[in-house]
Amino acid sequence: MQRETWRTTMLLAYQSLGVVYGDLSISPLYVYKSTFADDITHTDSNDEILGVLSFVFWTLTLIPLLKYVSIVLRADDNGEGGTFALYSLICRHANVSLLPNRQLADEELSTYSLERPPEEVAHGSRVRRWLEAHRSLKTALLVMVMIGTCMVIGDGVLTPVISVFSAVSGLELSLSKHQHEYAVTPITCAIIVFLFALQHYGTHRVGFLFAPIILAWLICMSALGVYNIIYWNPQVYMALNPVYMFKFLKKTKKSGWMSLGGILLCMTGSEAMFADLGHFSYSAIQLAFTSLVYPALILGYMGQAAYLTKHHDFDSSYQIGYYISVPEAVRWPVLVLAIMASVVGSQAIISGTFSIINQSQALSCFPRVKVVHTSAKVHGQIYIPEINWMLMVLCIAVTVGFRDTKHMGNASGLAVITVMLVTTCLTSLVMMLCWHRPPVLALAFFVFFGSIEALYFSASLTKFLDGAWVPLLLALILVAVMFVWHHTTVKKYEFDLHNKVTMEWLLALCDRLGMVRVPGIGLVYTDLTSGVPANFSRFVTNLPAFHRVLVFVCVKSVPVPRVLPAERYLVGRVGPPGHRSYRCIVRYGYRDVHQDVDSFETELVESLASFIRLDALFRCSDARSDADYERENAFTVIGSNPLRRRISYDDTHDSASSVEIRVESPTGSNGTNTMELTAMPAAAPRVVKRVRFLVDPGSPDVEDKQMLEELHELCEAREAGTAFIMGHSHVKAKPGSSLLRRLAIGYGYNFLRRNCRGPDVVLRVPPASLLEVGMVYVL
Repeated sequence: MQRETWRTTMLLAYQSLGVVYGDLSISPLYVYKSTFADDITHTDSNDEILGVLSFVFWTLTLIPLLKYVSIVLRADDNGEGGTFALYSLICRHANVSLLPNRQLADEELSTYSLERPPEEVAHGSRVRRWLEAHRSLKTALLVMVMIGTCMVIGDGVLTPVISVFSAVSGLELSLSKHQHEYAVTPITCAIIVFLFALQHYGTHRVGFLFAPIILAWLICMSALGVYNIIYWNPQVYMALNPVYMFKFLKKTKKSGWMSLGGILLCMTGSEAMFADLGHFSYSAIQLAFTSLVYPALILGYMGQAAYLTKHHDFDSSYQIGYYISVPEAVRWPVLVLAIMASVVGSQAIISGTFSIINQSQALSCFPRVKVVHTSAKVHGQIYIPEINWMLMVLCIAVTVGFRDTKHMGNASGLAVITVMLVTTCLTSLVMMLCWHRPPVLALAFFVFFGSIEALYFSASLTKFLDGAWVPLLLALILVAVMFVWHHTTVKKYEFDLHNKVTMEWLLALCDRLGMVRVPGIGLVYTDLTSGVPANFSRFVTNLPAFHRVLVFVCVKSVPVPRVLPAERYLVGRVGPPGHRSYRCIVRYGYRDVHQDVDSFETELVESLASFIRLDALFRCSDARSDADYERENAFTVIGSNPLRRRISYDDTHDSASSVEIRVESPTGSNGTNTMELTAMPAAAPRVVKRVRFLVDPGSPDVEDKQMLEELHELCEAREAGTAFIMGHSHVKAKPGSSLLRRLAIGYGYNFLRRNCRGPDVVLRVPPASLLEVGMVYVL
């Protein structure tokens, strides 16, 4: 058994090379080139190159190895990693989420696991109470998560640019300077267009090639590093002494501090270890990094430094790059391999960008976009068309606008270090609130790693005019979009909550003169988990009729990565059983895939039938009155139970209208009976649906005519058809609002709503069955 475990871990570690470490593995292509671009020069004393090597070694040791591999990777959310995983962990252990429709029933989910019951926690309780008591702190926490998310998206623009451009720049040694300027940029743009054009096919078709390419690149880089160390300067290992860092800063002073903006690029891709944790395992990622990636990177950087210590007569600074240390005999094969590795590394960050936008959308922090799942077998492989083409345009714009590694490195460095700072802050909170470690330990973690990252962050900010403005501008725009969308969504929910209709009003509808119950199932979509939404009252006010079976559906996201299918549905009654009104809360995690409408409708009907059966059992055992079922918050989790079995479709055509209800024992009875509800309408020939449920023959409720009648009506309503009733909202700021609020809500949100996907598209509602109710929100 242990051998099988190790075999699985080794396989996952191998596969992680192509998905997780592509970006980190190609960083040697541009680190030295960005560092020596402008601020410092390579002199005969070698103090600069040895100091840079010392910084690179200790940076890789302290941040990727010590911080991420040893500590941060343990802060997983049911095996998932990334910024939103940390945020969801914090939200579960402290009431800091700004999502309004939180329920106590969500805490009963299997994946809603707490490390320890809150009442047993001694450490961090003061911090938790402090966070929960101040809404401004909750908002600040959400904004920090948004900033980290936006910088990851910015990294999705900058990483493909600098990776591919640096790989293609190897042509500079084979072309004249004039030819080089007019060849590298077009080739880079062509590769980027090709890369983004292939995204809609998904990575599963060519993903098997990713790991061998990165493995070959790491072996090649290690071999070249060992060759350069032995051939040029075997004493280069002395630079691993941290004293060389202080010598470097003492000699270069301010220019050396500013050059840290290029050195930090050696950490590019470290965050991917944590973000892609859900696709692999902690032990696999740890094994791959410590046994292969980390040694290969150190050897690669040492080999470059060994070559540069013996070569100082460069005509221009751009030649202090990776390819200058590659022997001429193997330069072309290395160039081809580097370009392939850069494409793999770019693919990883692009896929990560799609994933984090999907998570943001699930938590109402991003406008609705179309999400295409490119693989039916591999969970999490998605493609977002709008984002894909926007990223491609931005990548080409950055490539054409900068056309040199210096500005690209400055821009990429600021995005990378900002994400790491956000991760450090969130991990410190996780240590106190989730791991229940003493605040002193969390503070020590924050101060130690935060001070290192703050040093690099300050150096990156000095490059604002030299390219670092790009990620800041992107982050500013994206944070504004995300915050406006989230803030308005919360305010719309509060408006619905304030204007919801009482249940007494709904129950009195049937007694009104002229109110009609039409055949079919009416699914009224709402964000409310209790009460009757205002859009339904507006609907019946203008059209005095509603469906025989009425279901108020709330599709909500909970702060967990996934919800088990058996725990997805919460079903309850709205009013007494005779009213045939229900409430169904459908729960998804931030990494869950939303069902298609046919599957959703089928499972919903099955869940309602299961609830009716269980409710009848409870009524028989508890002898409760109808008044007991008017409670708003009484729900039953409908999952895999002996009652729910299947829905079968028979191609039966009948011109007569008949409904049959029968109880019969199947051949070879195993102690159960089959109750079959068959509805055959008198309309045109169509597929007839039979709903079968297994019923215990000894149960007293088999004779319960009320339950049979309710199941019969549900089956008839399903046959009559399903209508989806949704609100079509228009938002405007209330009178007296500030100019900023009027611009954000009246223009910003409405612009995003009109130009992004509607809720009917996201929920995959068929247009022929959609009824939209106009709503004006005054916020």
